[in-house]
Amino acid sequence: MDPAQNGRNWTTVDKDLNRVSHLEMATHYAARPLVGVGASLVFIVFGGLLAAYFVGVTPGFMVVVAAAAVGAYMALNIGANDVANNMGPAVGANALSMAGAIAIAAIFETAGALIAGGDVVSTISKGIIDPASVAGADVFTWAMLAALLSAAIWVNIATVFGAPVSTTHSVVGGVMGAGIAAAGFAAVSWPTMGAIAASWVISPLIGGAIAAAFLAFIKWRIVYQPDMIAAARRWVPVLIGVMAGAFATYLALKGVKKIIKIDMHSALLIGVVVAVLGWMLSVPMIRAQARGLENRKRSLRVLFSFPLIASAALLSFAHGANDVANAVGPLAAIVHAQEFGASAGKVHLPLWVMVIGAFGISLGLVLFGPKLIRMVGSQITKLNPMRAYCVALSAAITVIVASWLGLPVSSTHIAVGAIFGVGFFREWESERRSKALNIGPGRSKRLAQEERSRRKLVRRSHFMTIVAAWVITVPAAAALSSVLFLALNAMFG
Repeated sequence: MDPAQNGRNWTTVDKDLNRVSHLEMATHYAARPLVGVGASLVFIVFGGLLAAYFVGVTPGFMVVVAAAAVGAYMALNIGANDVANNMGPAVGANALSMAGAIAIAAIFETAGALIAGGDVVSTISKGIIDPASVAGADVFTWAMLAALLSAAIWVNIATVFGAPVSTTHSVVGGVMGAGIAAAGFAAVSWPTMGAIAASWVISPLIGGAIAAAFLAFIKWRIVYQPDMIAAARRWVPVLIGVMAGAFATYLALKGVKKIIKIDMHSALLIGVVVAVLGWMLSVPMIRAQARGLENRKRSLRVLFSFPLIASAALLSFAHGANDVANAVGPLAAIVHAQEFGASAGKVHLPLWVMVIGAFGISLGLVLFGPKLIRMVGSQITKLNPMRAYCVALSAAITVIVASWLGLPVSSTHIAVGAIFGVGFFREWESERRSKALNIGPGRSKRLAQEERSRRKLVRRSHFMTIVAAWVITVPAAAALSSVLFLALNAMFG
């Protein structure tokens, strides 16, 4: 055969192989989302089968099976959206890889739900509607099913658009909408709704202010000192002690309710003791880590990485213990109504319901969590371990302050508000320092202004998207829930 002809044949074969390779890559890329959807459908079916196994063939078992499937769908959406608030800062600061963050969150969320999750849950989401105003167990069942499904759909929509929203507020909106459709506006506790609406504004502001205050303290006492490493050896153990005390108080209030009920004063006392122990234990650890570090800002990241990872794990545990029960509360209410033929404001949470919630959150996080983790961790503002540490510490302290004031707050609003607080503080500080460095007029000042506009601070597009999603969460979930209730009641009522 002619060598030239042989070469042309091989060239043709190479081109064909490249086309096949590109086709395989494109197919793999296009199929990746389908893997998540397929796994989610399998888990939803598993939730229904689990309910059928534990409930058995009773008059209302098909309703419970359907509600369990919707509860599994809700748990998947919580994992995809809500858990990003705990892990986003650590990933954005490069203290954790995405795989490491997902593994830690999955373990600690599940542990929090199964070990410390409340065995008694307020199914009407902190008294949004009066169960006595909803006539009959069947009407109550359709109301709770509509609330659960509407909350899940809204959180799913928010996740698709990259907006971290409060799953608790989504459930609140769903319960409110179904309650209004079932029993009118008089069934809703409007003072409670007013307090929740106030928390939309108060909790992110408190979270942002606390995070900014800690960041200012770190910069003042450590970063701007001539010997940053010596300052860090002195103050980082103190900050770790504060973090240990804050999380001990937080977990005492929110994370161990199933094991023991602790009041505010006892929780604060526990926090003080743990803070002192945390400070004492961290002094030698920080000294060992600081040995040999260069006197520059980058070296400080090493000292804040471990506290940041620990705080992310503790936040996940507390989230699993506290928020999962709220999310599957309507499912527990449906199980109770079908079993006893009556509605109730508080019911016991069956173990199989908690299993659906716990493992659904972990699976949703693994399948769909990375998108929101990246957005929260790196796309709102640029984070490093020091800034992310301030965000995590702010989340714990804000919950304590809110509990002391009796305010219903959202962990999502607090965490994202803290990130905004860090970002806006950086903007303010950058502007202040730029003005101090540019005393005289001229070209240098114009260049400084251009430089300021280029810096990675707070992205306004994400800020507006997230705030808009927060504002419409309750109305959107309520409107969708009312429509779903009317449809369900018309078909099966």
